[in-house]
Amino acid sequence: MTLTQLRAFVLVARLGSVQEAARALSVSEPAVSQALSALRRHLGDPLLTRASDGMALTEAGARLLPIAAQMLSLASEAETSVHAPETLRVIATPALAEFVANPLLDAFVRRSSRKIEANASTVATREIPPLLHNHLADIALGPYLGDDPALRSEPIFRTSLIAVGATPATTWLVDPSGTDPRSETSTLLRRLKVTENQTRVFPTQTAAWSAAADGQGVALAIAHLRRGDLPLIATPATPLNICWHATTLANRRPDLAEAFRRYVTTPDALHVMRSPDTGVPPSRFRPPVHVTIWS
Repeated sequence: MTLTQLRAFVLVARLGSVQEAARALSVSEPAVSQALSALRRHLGDPLLTRASDGMALTEAGARLLPIAAQMLSLASEAETSVHAPETLRVIATPALAEFVANPLLDAFVRRSSRKIEANASTVATREIPPLLHNHLADIALGPYLGDDPALRSEPIFRTSLIAVGATPATTWLVDPSGTDPRSETSTLLRRLKVTENQTRVFPTQTAAWSAAADGQGVALAIAHLRRGDLPLIATPATPLNICWHATTLANRRPDLAEAFRRYVTTPDALHVMRSPDTGVPPSRFRPPVHVTIWS
């Protein structure tokens, strides 16, 4: 039995499919299937079976899942205890990853006396809990997820979503959060009764704004970050008030994740989130890594 096999099992169980587990781990589907098959042979049980809505745990698989998750947690702690510098793995929904994750990490690292290697990854809302639960990330920036009793979700910044552009609202231009049913962007599109045929998805919110400036449609924007040359467009559902949250495990949080969680509630972090476009030195620039799973 290996950690690779356990990691594959836990993610397939949490996400419900081999395909989504492979994407979350940034490996091929055959690699996940092989790891899962090896674990099944070793333990003499299927562990997971196909169901109408994905993969279902067998009785043995249900007993194994919490133990495997704990083993992965201990393995992560063991690696952290011997590796230098300390690693801080932040995951964030698209807009936060695009605009504030790197400036926040840069400010936090500069103010810390510890040797820290920090990185940010872009994820969809539904991916945040399994990535935190399985210790594949330390802290998440995004919507409120405190309905999960194993997670602690604290508000860090209040803002709003607005519509901007130079043309009437016939085509809506969004960043990848427009494909995430649990995102604020999708909530707003539903309230506006915008159909999929009326929506175009761009790799970043900045790209969507550029398309709006070219007259390709109306873009959604975070109110305090929108481009000044894009006029505000009134809609029945905007502005939509939203709140960014920092989410960690309720228990067994890594010390560095707890330090970053405290930092993002400070006035200094609030200033960074209000005006994150000051940039970072080239030596400290780390582009967000996209690990978002698309259905």
